[in-house]
Amino acid sequence: MQIPNKDEKFPIVNHRTLCFLKNIIKNPNIIVGEYTYYDDYENVENFEKNVKYHYDFIGDKLIIGKFCMIASGITFIMNGANHKMDGITTYPFNIFGKDWKRIEPEIEELPYKGDTVIGNDVWIGANVTIMPGIKIGDGAIIATNATVTKDVEPYAIVGGNPATLLRKRFPEQEIERLLDLQWWNWEIEKITENLEYLTGKIF
Repeated sequence: MQIPNKDEKFPIVNHRTLCFLKNIIKNPNIIVGEYTYYDDYENVENFEKNVKYHYDFIGDKLIIGKFCMIASGITFIMNGANHKMDGITTYPFNIFGKDWKRIEPEIEELPYKGDTVIGNDVWIGANVTIMPGIKIGDGAIIATNATVTKDVEPYAIVGGNPATLLRKRFPEQEIERLLDLQWWNWEIEKITENLEYLTGKIF
């Protein structure tokens, strides 16, 4: 049985714009599952540059599941982009230091939305923006140019700015069955043996 190597950076021969994402990640606060790929028109090393305002002192994580498909132009806005909003101004004087440092807010005073979590088998189209703390369910599809400001249910297709539900991929009963199936957690040999089943029509 010949199976693509999950530890290979560039899994397609002579193709350097698509990588298995976990093999290029250096930031310990970005966690990526096996076989998730990222495609970038210019350079796959751009991925971490597209994770914006991701500061160590805040500690939020970007967690991406297995077998996800991420197109070029993705932007993840992390919690460091949020400013304290209960004062007269939202201007972050403290970040410039000197006498302005005295009004440094405590972490708990800042708007914090938690970790950003992308499920398994999620397809994210080109030029998508995902806001802080968003949870995207397994099997979801995010349309090109969408701005995701709210959580996305499993097997939903969303698009627009802000992204709204376009439709569900399957009826609710089938979605429940697929969520129980969790094919992405099978041994890779079992996945390989069942490719026709996994890629065929379920009805």
